[in-house]
This record gives sequence, structure tokens and C-alpha cells, in this order.
Amino acid sequence: MRFFPRTARRRLVAATAVSCLALGALAVPIAMAEDGKALKDRQHQAKRQIQHAKQDLDESSSQVRRTAAALDRARAELAAAQADLRAANAKLHAAQLRDDAMQKRLDTAEKRLATAQQDLVDGQAALEAQRLSLTDTITDIYEQGDPGLVAFSSLLKSRSTTDLTRQEAYNAAVVGREAYAYDDLHAAEVLLKVREGQVQDARDAVEVERRSAAEHLVTMQRLRKASGTALAKVRTLVVSSARAKSAAWAARKHDLHDLQVAKQREQKVRKQILAEARRARGGYRGSTNGLLMRPVPGPVTSSYGFRIHPIYGYWGLHDGTDFGVSCGEGMKAVAGGRVIAKYWSDVYGNRLYVSLGNINGKNVTAVYNHATGYRVGVGERVRQGEVVGYVGSTGWSTGCHLHFTILVNGNAVDPMKWL
Repeated sequence: MRFFPRTARRRLVAATAVSCLALGALAVPIAMAEDGKALKDRQHQAKRQIQHAKQDLDESSSQVRRTAAALDRARAELAAAQADLRAANAKLHAAQLRDDAMQKRLDTAEKRLATAQQDLVDGQAALEAQRLSLTDTITDIYEQGDPGLVAFSSLLKSRSTTDLTRQEAYNAAVVGREAYAYDDLHAAEVLLKVREGQVQDARDAVEVERRSAAEHLVTMQRLRKASGTALAKVRTLVVSSARAKSAAWAARKHDLHDLQVAKQREQKVRKQILAEARRARGGYRGSTNGLLMRPVPGPVTSSYGFRIHPIYGYWGLHDGTDFGVSCGEGMKAVAGGRVIAKYWSDVYGNRLYVSLGNINGKNVTAVYNHATGYRVGVGERVRQGEVVGYVGSTGWSTGCHLHFTILVNGNAVDPMKWL
């Protein structure tokens, strides 16, 4: 179980400040060497924290674990939905830009068509005018007689070479005027054909742009629908996330209440331990390393020490050693002693305190937690190696294990230094 050591924290801050001042006085090369060692130490510490993170989940109720997991899922789903919404909006924005560009192209094509159509109308009017002009010109020419006969008559009437030359020039002018009139008409007809082609090309371009715009409109509608769906999903998940957060906080609040009740019960037992320590006389004196036998044969799954709780987020003490053992495994007395407390805790499950007597002038107590049950009662004496109860998963526990604690005058210490 974790404690909230306010005084210890203040001492830690003060000690850290003093250490920083002391380190500032060291030579630079030594500091660089220490930095390398400190980095490795931090890496090892980080690995240990990651290793123990899952085991630390034992330090919370099943309700908190469920609500925390639900909150994590809700947050992950919300983050994914928000990412989907951003992606949908980005696609919609890109499609809108393309839609604007397509609209500009369509407007340009329609303007070209309107210009070509107007040019065609103007060309048709010009052609008609040219035809009228040609008619007038030919009429004027033939009103004076057939140009060929007039030329022949002039030839017969010529009295001199000069008259003949002058008459030929006149006749050539008349013929040229007729030819020019026909050429102008032909040119107007050719230009009209060109303008008719331009109108058709412009119509084709408008049709292509309109078809593309219609197809893109379908895409825009699909993207708007996708964006709306993504937005609706985000709104729904925001509500779900808020509910999950509320449920998680409610469960944590309940856990903290249970933890406070457990601590109050612990304080009562601690007073009892301190009272026995004051009454005790004699006892064992000597090395404590290896003095006690292991309570169970299983491996260590979570060690004693301070770390950040993965759910509550506080810096607290894991006040014992967790042994991974199957449910029903017998738990043995680590030394001879007397049972001084046994009770149920919503946090620790079934608990058992065995006072081991006075060791090096201080009372030492072994605490067994999360058991399915115990074979001994308060006041009974036990022998070293005697089975006092059976491993379980009661209280705040994610699986069968023994959370074993050693108290020295009521304060938790590292059990592995005694086993």
C-alpha cells in the first residue's frame, strides 16, 4: 500500500537543494563523469518504473481499474475521432478549393462561348452585308452592259492606239471590281465558318466543365456528409468521455475513502505495536539480513519502494514486496511470534499481523495481505515455518499474490533485507 509522506517530501526537497549546492562546487570533469552515471541510473529507474507499472495496479480497486480503462478508451476514441474530423475537414477544404477553381474555369468557358456566339452573330450580319454589297456592285456593273460586250464594242470603236489602251484599262478596272467583290464575299463566308467552329469548340469546353462540376458536386456532397458524420461522432464521444471521467473520479473518490479507513485501522494497530515495543525486554540482537525465512516460494513481482501510481498519479510508497503465487498456496510464518491483529479491509483484503518480538531493540511485525483466509487467530502463537493462511486475491488486487510487509516499530521497511 502507498503512503502520502508530506514531511518526507519536504525533507526530500530540502536534501535535493543542499545536494545541488554541493554538486556546484565540484570540478567540471568530475561532474561530467557523474552526469554519465546519473543518466544510466535514471535509465535503470525508468525501466524499473515501467516494469512495476502493471503490478502497481494492485493498489486500486477493481472499480477504479474499470473506470480508468473506460476513460482511457474514451479518450483514445475521442482522439481518433478528432483526427478523423480533421482529416475529413482537410479533404473538404481541398475539395472546396478545387470546386472554386473549377467554377472559375466554367465561368471562363462560358464567357468564351458567349464571345464566340456574339462573334458568330456579327459574322452572319457581316456576311449578309457583304452579299448585299456584292449584289449592288454586280448590278451597277451590268447596268452599264455586259462587260465583255462593252469591251468588244470599245475595241471596234477605237480610232487610235491610245484609245485602245485607255479602253482596255477601263475594262480591266471593271472586271477587277467584280473580282474583288466576289473575293470579299468568299472571305466573309470563310470567316463565318471559322466563327461557327469557335462556337462549337466553346460549347464543347463548357460541356466538359459542366460535366466535371457535376461529378465534383457529388464528391463535395459525400465529403460534407463525411465531415458532418465525423463531427457528430466527436460530439458524442465528448459526452462519453466526460461521463467516463466523472465515473473515474467518483470511483477514485470512493477508493480514497477506503484508503483513509484502512489507514485509520493501521494507525490503531501501529499504536498497539508501539505499546508492545515499549513493554518488550530483551529479544534478539545481531544481523537481520537473512534472519527471516521467505513466506512463500514465488518470485518477486513488485518490489518495495517509492514510485508514481499509474492511476492516481501520486508519488507513494509500495510498502512491501509482492510475490507471484497461485491462489491457495500456503503462507508460512517467517519467524516465531504472536498474532496481534486479523481483519478484513476493502483495500488489503484479509490481513494478518504477526509480532516477531524485539529485534535489536525494536519491535518487528510481519504483515500478510490479500489472503483467501487464515488458519490462526488473534492471540495465538506461531512457529517459524508454520502455515498461517493461504494466498488469495482479496481487496485491491488484480490476481493471486502475497503482498508481504515488515514493520519496524510500526514503520514499513524493505522486507528483502530481512529475508
